[in-house]
Amino acid sequence: MSASNEEFAEFAKGLHGELIRPEDAKYDEARRIWNAMIDRRPAVIVRCKDADDVIQSIAFAREHGFVLAVRGGGHNVSGNAVCDEGLVIDLSLMKDIRVDEERRTAIVSGGVTWGEFDQAAQRAGLATTGGVVPATGVAGLTLGGGSGFLARTQGLACDNLLGVDLVTAEGRVTHANEQENPDLFWGVRGGGGNFGVATSFEFRLHPVGAILGGVLVHPMGRARELLRFYSKFVEGAPDELTLFAALGTSPDGVPVAVILAGYFGPLDEGERILRPVREFGPPILDDIKRMSYVDLQGILGPAYPPGARNYWKSGFLADLGEEAVDTMVRHAENVPSKRTQVVLEYLGGAVSRVGERDTAFGHRDARFDLVITSIWSDPVEDEANIAWTRGLWNAMEPFASGGVYVNYLGGERDEGAERVRAAYDPEKYERLVRLKRRYDPENRFRMNQNIPP
Repeated sequence: MSASNEEFAEFAKGLHGELIRPEDAKYDEARRIWNAMIDRRPAVIVRCKDADDVIQSIAFAREHGFVLAVRGGGHNVSGNAVCDEGLVIDLSLMKDIRVDEERRTAIVSGGVTWGEFDQAAQRAGLATTGGVVPATGVAGLTLGGGSGFLARTQGLACDNLLGVDLVTAEGRVTHANEQENPDLFWGVRGGGGNFGVATSFEFRLHPVGAILGGVLVHPMGRARELLRFYSKFVEGAPDELTLFAALGTSPDGVPVAVILAGYFGPLDEGERILRPVREFGPPILDDIKRMSYVDLQGILGPAYPPGARNYWKSGFLADLGEEAVDTMVRHAENVPSKRTQVVLEYLGGAVSRVGERDTAFGHRDARFDLVITSIWSDPVEDEANIAWTRGLWNAMEPFASGGVYVNYLGGERDEGAERVRAAYDPEKYERLVRLKRRYDPENRFRMNQNIPP
């Protein structure tokens, strides 16, 4: 696993992008990703300009025995976008976005973030389901499934994917859609980055104008009552309404329970549908108002900034009854970091109406996804925050279904290979293994939620 200075120099000459090594001034900035818990030192980082750079990078890594990591947005909590002593294929320079207003489609490159995509699509009054934090990469989120505010009306990001260009382990650009390489297209819609480097995506877009959205804030003392109300209300909510619930701390340091809402139908109807939610309590803050889709997509950005230390646990819940609610609230009342949030995402709607076998994404019947997002700054506090997060997750496991959303998994060393398996049912997992054997038999793309061949 090595290359000479001359070999690196020759490699760099053939690139359209940029090669960065440990001695370069840009190195520390280039290896830094969103989760500050991850501190890895690659042998080389290649900021690719196009698919040809990706092809050359894969060939160079194979020739010299380097482990490969792929960075799209670099936002995933697991930190798989960088590796120690290997080669990082960094797509962050690949920012092409082409919106076809007439066809209501968009083609975006592998380094685009959801914030950038949303801005471009909304200039034409269009959108598709995407990540709820603007810095999230389009590529990683889509390959793992892709939940978001629009999921209940339009399905997941992967459900709106029309085609993808992938550079495979053998260095070949392969297009996959429903007609061309349909087996691979099935696998990239939920199977993650296991089959190659996705350099381009084509999405279906939908008209999205002004919406009704924002937050309702309640005192933590009302959290149990609020979550019981929330769990019943969402089960009867129309597809046009997305509601998340969270336990956390307000900017001024007060423990709170929060409802985050987005309504994607006629605004007058939204006012009527949201009235019971807004009147419940009542809240100490009601900031639900008419806003743009881009504004709604940006609401959670400040809560998940780059450079903080992140440790997450998550899983789908089979039960959100009295005992589950009480367990969540009791732990939230003793959280060590005021930046931590315990989040409930309600799915259903269009997500559940896509056939369970139509895509690799699993657990279409899941309703509540519990995401414990622990966030802090000081490394001295690592042990306390990790222990608290694991403690809450262990306490919630009796209420979990056993399934998990692959994009919310942490690193394999912490989660274990069985948690990756839990993202799929056994039949789907075996089909993904067969695809892996075909497209990446040597497991070159293993810095991900890995499906070994």
